[in-house]
Amino acid sequence: MIAERYVRFARTEAAGRSPLYEKLAHHVASSSVCLRFLEQLPPDRQQPNLLFGAVRLVTGTPTSPEALDGALLAHGGAIAAIMLSRTTQTNEPARCAALLPALARIEDPIALIEVGASAGLCLLPEYYGYDWGRQRLDPSMTDDGVFPIFECTASETTPLPTHFPDIVWRAGLDLNPLDVTKSEDMAWLEALVWPEHHLRLERLRAAMRIARKHPPRLVKGDLTRDLDALMAQAPQNAALVIFHTAVLSYIPHQPLRDDFARHMLASGAVWLSNESERVFPQFATGSTAPESGRFLLCRNGKPLAWTGPHGQSIDWIAPD
Repeated sequence: MIAERYVRFARTEAAGRSPLYEKLAHHVASSSVCLRFLEQLPPDRQQPNLLFGAVRLVTGTPTSPEALDGALLAHGGAIAAIMLSRTTQTNEPARCAALLPALARIEDPIALIEVGASAGLCLLPEYYGYDWGRQRLDPSMTDDGVFPIFECTASETTPLPTHFPDIVWRAGLDLNPLDVTKSEDMAWLEALVWPEHHLRLERLRAAMRIARKHPPRLVKGDLTRDLDALMAQAPQNAALVIFHTAVLSYIPHQPLRDDFARHMLASGAVWLSNESERVFPQFATGSTAPESGRFLLCRNGKPLAWTGPHGQSIDWIAPD
C-alpha cells in the first residue's frame, strides 16, 4: 500500500513537475530503509510531501536515493518527530490566480472563509498581482509597491477579472494554523515547496511579507465540526464565500467528503471547491481534464474550470 502510494505520487503528481521527487518517490517504493521507516508511522502521516518536507527541514534536500536512505538512517527520530507534529500545509498563494476569476464574478461585498487555510496566504488575493497573458491586474493596496506577480495561463474562454472582489471580512480555519511571525512555521512552509520550484519559493516569501503586514484572522478548528461557528460570525450584509483548495483529499473517507459537500450545498453560502477530481467524482461527471494532475474548480458543485495545482493555469469549462 505504501509503495503503491509513492508510485502513484511519482507518476501523477511529480512527473513533469519535480524530477527529483519523481526519482525519490520511485525509490521509496522499492527501498527497505524507506518502507520500514514509513511503516512505523500512522497511515495519515505517510504522505510523500510530508516525508520529503520533513527530510529537507532536518537534513537539507537529499539529491539522490542514497542520500534519502542515509538521512533516514542517521536522523530518523528527528524526521519522524516532524512528520508526527506537522502536516502537509502547503500554502500556495499563486492559487489565487485560478480562484480570482470565480471570486470576481461575485458582485456583492464578500465575507471570505478559507477551509484549510494554513498561514492564510490565499485569504489576501487583492494584495497580489496577476498576469494571465492577455490581461494583467495589479493591486492598489500595497504599502511599498512591492508585491508578487502570479503568472497563470488562461484559456480564451476564461472570464478574466478587471477588478478585485470587495472582501470586507475574512477568516481561515485550520487544524493547526501557521503563524507568519514564527520562523519555525515559515521554515516548514518553505520546506514544502518542491526543490526545483525556485519561483514558487520566491513568491511564497513575498506573500509572507505581505501577510506579516496584513495578517488574516486564523482559527484553530476541524472543518467537520467547527466551520459552522465560524460561518455564524460573518457579517450578514455580505455574501458568504467558503473556499478550499487541495484540502479535502486529506479526509480519507469518501462518505465524510460527501457529507461535507451536502452541508456546503445546503448552507446558502457560495462554495468554491478547487480539488483533485477524485475528491468529488460526482461533480466531475462529463468533464475531462486536459491533462493529468489538474484540479477541478467548482461553484456549489457545478464545474467552472480545470486549474493547475499551483495556480499556474486555468481552463474555463462553465457555460456562459
